[in-house]
Amino acid sequence: MAPQSAERQEAECVSGAQLVAEALKLQNIEYMFGIVGVPVTEIAIEAQANGIKYVGMRNEQAASYAASAVGYLTGRPGVCLVVSGPGLVHALAGMANANMNCWPLIVIGGSSDRNQETMGAFQEFPQVEACRLYSKFSARPSSLEAIPAVVEKAVRNSIYGRPGACYIDIPGDFVNMQVNKSSVKYVDCCPAPPVSMAEELAVSKAASFIAHSKKPLLIIGKGAAYSRAENSIRKLVDQCGLPFLSTPMGKGVVPDNHPYCVAAARSRALQHADVIILLGARLNWILHFGLPPRFQPDVKIIQVDICAEELGNNVRPVAALLGDIKAVTEQLLDHLGKKLWKYPSNTEWWKELQAKIKSNEETSKALSLQKHLPMNYYMVFHHVREVLPKDCVLVSEGANTMDIGRTMLPNYHPRHRLDAGTFGTMGVGLGFAIAAAMVTKDYSPHQQVVCIEGDSAFGFSGMEVETICRYNLPIIIIIVNNNGIYSGLDADNWKEMSKLGEPSSWVPPVSLLPNAHYEKVMSSFGGKGYFVQTPEELQAALRASLEEKHVPSLINVMIDPQSDRKKQDFHWLTRSNL
Repeated sequence: MAPQSAERQEAECVSGAQLVAEALKLQNIEYMFGIVGVPVTEIAIEAQANGIKYVGMRNEQAASYAASAVGYLTGRPGVCLVVSGPGLVHALAGMANANMNCWPLIVIGGSSDRNQETMGAFQEFPQVEACRLYSKFSARPSSLEAIPAVVEKAVRNSIYGRPGACYIDIPGDFVNMQVNKSSVKYVDCCPAPPVSMAEELAVSKAASFIAHSKKPLLIIGKGAAYSRAENSIRKLVDQCGLPFLSTPMGKGVVPDNHPYCVAAARSRALQHADVIILLGARLNWILHFGLPPRFQPDVKIIQVDICAEELGNNVRPVAALLGDIKAVTEQLLDHLGKKLWKYPSNTEWWKELQAKIKSNEETSKALSLQKHLPMNYYMVFHHVREVLPKDCVLVSEGANTMDIGRTMLPNYHPRHRLDAGTFGTMGVGLGFAIAAAMVTKDYSPHQQVVCIEGDSAFGFSGMEVETICRYNLPIIIIIVNNNGIYSGLDADNWKEMSKLGEPSSWVPPVSLLPNAHYEKVMSSFGGKGYFVQTPEELQAALRASLEEKHVPSLINVMIDPQSDRKKQDFHWLTRSNL
């Protein structure tokens, strides 16, 4: 009898690694990204055993970016699993980025054994304290039995209110420690966030301001995309005839080809609107803080946001609507519908906007149809746009590449554009693309993920190409290669300048190696690589890549090293725009 009792007791025990994995699965976590090592390897193994998909990355930064993108795309946080000390420090970049973007993310970090604390343990670091600066919630379970409750609280905190990053610290000695399963209190899956609505008086006030506006403008932010408010917002635009523009990741909530989209006259619309409705957009640097000279000094702001602390930042709104973007939009629709109000399509405001749209589009078209070689940015994006499917997920990063691509490549669906975001983070591209490819593989396998990067941006996470090939993710990477950051040198000038001696004394800080063959990075891991210099080569390579449904591709597009944006274009660093 004794051996049977021992077996029964052993069968009733569970390890810390198992508890973490089971608790995550219970909270409907589907994806985990990370780099394993002491002491977290067993957590990744147990996660896979519990049906969580694990993607092993090459850098913790990229892993944290990928996990945060999953949170944005699905509404449920992805998990980033990292080792202690330096591994966790690398992941802080993704935590900060997630918080700035208001995306849910869970970071789980291994840490030193508890009995070695303060002794100079391997990779010992004050991880819980450090993560408090970059997260909504940072905690270490007090015992193995407490792990499920801490996991549930982290997931709940990441998605309730304004979404953001949360951190869970797992001491090394917890990972393989055993506890009787009957002593563990498992916590049910936390429900979706409760939907809050704005005060009716505030909604009525906002509707009155809108109905009396002479030059209204609707601004759609990525908060609207995250809240799945696209159907309500499209109805608001159509029903009320409102001119609108989107922030970069708000693109596609209402399609960019909608007749009321005034993105091509962005500066004119911002500068002269008398009433602006902000739907999940913040008056930060992306929108010039809502201040003159970019905005009218007396512009009336109607602000809709899920976060009370955001209301009134930089400009005090005439109506502050606190609540879920989708729910509040429906409240506005109800009030404006009762007024039977629709903004006339024949106003001077519309004529002014349409004239500016036509002028700016003609300027971009002239640049895109130039025939000379090497190509410029506008030529590249023009020929890419002609081939890209309308429903592909676009990931974009870089300086000129991202800024010009935002204006040249339209989005037709919500949550189909991922870029450097509120934090202006370079290096997110391949992590975001990997996350998007994992999600689309499960939920919309017909969709393709296209990552368009500058050559400098690619360098931040280029080794993730191996990750892409290892997991058979048919991502298409397009590198717009100008041999540098903002600008570079052509091969002839590089060769001539190399006669000056020591490179660190003469190589311009913005320059990278001319004509670098990044496509060989992809081909070395089994993907398809293309080196293109003409529009015809570009389109042929892109068509071939789109037809290949199971193998990733990298198209290295050489452009004029001195190619630049037209003067009015939006620049993430200088904050000018068209």
